[in-house]
Amino acid sequence: MKKRAVIIFNLGGPDSLEAIQPFLFNLFSDPAIISLPGPLRRLLAKRISTKRAPITREIYAHIGGCSPLLELTRAQAEALEQTLGDGYRVFVCMRYWHPMSEVVAKEVAVWRPDEIVLLPLYPQFSTTTTESSLVDWQRHGLDQPCAVIGCYPTEDGLVHAHAERLAMALEGLERPRVLFSAHGLPESVIARGDPYQWQVEQTVGAVVKAIGAADLDWVICYQSRVGLQRWIGPTTEDEIRRAGNDGVSLVVMPISFVSEHSETVVELDIEYRALAESSGVTAYRRAPALGTDPAFIKGLANLVRAARVDAPNLQDAGRLCPERWSRCICRAGGIR
Repeated sequence: MKKRAVIIFNLGGPDSLEAIQPFLFNLFSDPAIISLPGPLRRLLAKRISTKRAPITREIYAHIGGCSPLLELTRAQAEALEQTLGDGYRVFVCMRYWHPMSEVVAKEVAVWRPDEIVLLPLYPQFSTTTTESSLVDWQRHGLDQPCAVIGCYPTEDGLVHAHAERLAMALEGLERPRVLFSAHGLPESVIARGDPYQWQVEQTVGAVVKAIGAADLDWVICYQSRVGLQRWIGPTTEDEIRRAGNDGVSLVVMPISFVSEHSETVVELDIEYRALAESSGVTAYRRAPALGTDPAFIKGLANLVRAARVDAPNLQDAGRLCPERWSRCICRAGGIR
């Protein structure tokens, strides 16, 4: 039986308060995040991580002093492995904290798979997330064929799971407005051709269609802005204030996050809930992230089974995902 290793990627998170500053340094050292020459980028990353560490420690203090992302991603890996069945093994690889590509690649090598499938847990492709994770794996990965699932913004299981959660959150509310909240990006990243914002719109459109409520009041908005650059909008904060002015209730759905982490359990559940209350929002609900939802996991399994080294798994290798990632063989030293 052919052995297929599946590598699922996520950003990672600090596993202790002491890990916060080095985690932030890894994040801001990434050329996909700060596009400066290496020495300048690392110097700036040092300054930013030092300055932001105390604020970030306060955020993580609300959730036990560490990120839940690794534990939750491992649960997703276990669920996916069980769904895939014999011949598959799923490995977790994080971008900015452990376990990272170099260590995971060694674990995969010990298992000796015949083929590798790379599956970033970012449904919508961005150079700052998907491509960054794949490039990092490329530097440390194994010299053998691999299939890449670059993006899946309208995959049936993903859409069904979101729609089911949204329908439950809407129950019993009068005049609700849905905020589909995605992680923001600087406008400059989108201007360079990053398809992330367009793909978020495709996901939301598919979820709204699946709900079947033609009169649903909804908005796409973006959260987690940092720095002084202009970011894509509208912001989730502004939309919460507008909902208060309009006298409507809110359901907030994290549309680009598939796991709970600081930006959902702190930003959405604590900070934005407080903002909603002070802004006069009549009711505030937050739909949960997908986690190990059976429909979502089944959708991922279908993507993995269909992935082939010699053929793209995407319907449109243009706007849906840059062609260089829709079909490739990853080998040590670069993409072939």
